Amino acid sequence: MTDRKTSSLALASLFLLSTSILFPATASATSEKQTLRFNVSPNGYPPYLIVENRAPSGIMWDVMSLIADRLGYELIPEKIPRKRVDQMLLDGYIDATPRAREWTDEPGKFLFTDPVVAIEEVFFIPKDSELAYRTPEDLFSRTVVTHLGYIYPTLEPHFESGRIRRFDVARDRDMFFYVLHGNRFDAAVADRLVGQWFLRNEGLREHFRTSAESISTFGFRIMLRKDWQDFADEFNRELARIRENGELDAILANYR
Repeated sequence: MTDRKTSSLALASLFLLSTSILFPATASATSEKQTLRFNVSPNGYPPYLIVENRAPSGIMWDVMSLIADRLGYELIPEKIPRKRVDQMLLDGYIDATPRAREWTDEPGKFLFTDPVVAIEEVFFIPKDSELAYRTPEDLFSRTVVTHLGYIYPTLEPHFESGRIRRFDVARDRDMFFYVLHGNRFDAAVADRLVGQWFLRNEGLREHFRTSAESISTFGFRIMLRKDWQDFADEFNRELARIRENGELDAILANYR
């Protein structure tokens, strides 16, 4: 009886051992999947980040979601106010945020990926205005509506000297309403695609024109902590791949 009982226990142990070897591999891989906390900001940045619906969307979210999944990361959206993003990224509360180097006070503290898309900043001017922008001097003694926390290198010296007045707002859509309904505002500066997106959605396209000249063109990237170099390298390789195979163009087409 003792031998038979011992034999049964041995067989049961062997079965449990084989089960633990064969089946938990998927669960283990799932539990080891890394998370990436990605800032989408409270108000988003349509069409690059859209947070009006329950699930985030937009160009930067879609690209990040596609690439992060392929690299084995679970992407978690976080809505962080603009003024807190840089420090919270450095402190490890979030892992990444969409950003241009040119919009960052101390870019040397961070790591940037290759550009995902190009940002072209132009002026949105009321159609009945006589303002024509060619150089910053055309804006002297005027007030420009700008995005809170953003840096505009071409205009910064003139903002600091007071030759051009700056009025900050937190929401992109509000920029156009201030210009349209406020007597003391002359133009809004925004990315061309962002402005066109809002004006189309709000039915205001016929009320604005854009400046022929832009004040800047630069890359919209993913900003990370410096210890995320391996991820940045993998992201850049996958970004180049989806740019080459047409997947990036397909994402952009959804928002044009």
